[in-house]
Amino acid sequence: QVQLVESGGGLVQAGGSLKLSCAASGSIATIITMGWYREAPGKQRELVAELTSGGSTSYASSVRGRFTISRDNTKNTVYLQMNSLKPEDTAVYYCNVDLWTVRATRYNYWGQGTQVTVSS
Repeated sequence: QVQLVESGGGLVQAGGSLKLSCAASGSIATIITMGWYREAPGKQRELVAELTSGGSTSYASSVRGRFTISRDNTKNTVYLQMNSLKPEDTAVYYCNVDLWTVRATRYNYWGQGTQVTVSS
């Protein structure tokens, strides 16, 4: 069993910054990718940023240059530094982890979600 614990959401004014964290724990053998998705009211969940085990990153065009994804492999934790936030960044942000368990089974897990609200 694997658990994901997210933190760092909140309310911020436009132009401000927030940093999200997601810590994975449990029967983890190898993490393949760690990423962040978001879901705004009335919209589909979308990929915000993703980081592979090899260090490759990908970003949604709407956040590129403003958001930075990083990872602490020693803590199985992924971060999302969000700068120059805009009201349209308001959403519930979900951590996503693709991994191999110690039983050599590949699973994909979602965090519980953390609300980010950007006021204008």
